[in-house]
Amino acid sequence: MKKADVVLVCLKPQVVQGVLEEIRKSMRPEQLVISVAASVPTSSIESALGGKVPVVRAMPNTPCLVGQGMTALCKGNHAGAEHLEIACELFNVVGRTVVVDEKHMDAVTGLSASGPAYIYIILESLAEAGVKVGLPRDVATLLAAQTALGAAAVVLETGDHPALLKDAVTTPAVHD
Repeated sequence: MKKADVVLVCLKPQVVQGVLEEIRKSMRPEQLVISVAASVPTSSIESALGGKVPVVRAMPNTPCLVGQGMTALCKGNHAGAEHLEIACELFNVVGRTVVVDEKHMDAVTGLSASGPAYIYIILESLAEAGVKVGLPRDVATLLAAQTALGAAAVVLETGDHPALLKDAVTTPAVHD
């Protein structure tokens, strides 16, 4: 670890403090620490490491597993633009990144880190509806998943607000 330029902290939040205190003596002040421990502020990491250590907090999501992830990053008190750039380069390999103020990281956790679970609920519901009207389960699941993927791509590529895009798909009811 002493030779590493970047140290990744990929732990459950409840064990971060203890592990950081254990490795503190092995750390060099110029090493960048990137933490993916949800809800652990950069100040806690800096304090546990006992010094002016550059810390970047990251909140990736599970679509990183297939190169389609979203990771929000924020920097601690002793990290600079160059540290954020290194973290962005690392996480851009598995998707996209955005830099936010640390005060927004809990919201990021709720939105993009937990968001895939909500999308899976929608996909499951769409696929089940397809099965109920006679589609084979594999076909219904493919239709639902590709539809969601395509809709997300339209939002990202056009930059249009989802409400505007929804209105372009739906047809108002005709009243006599």
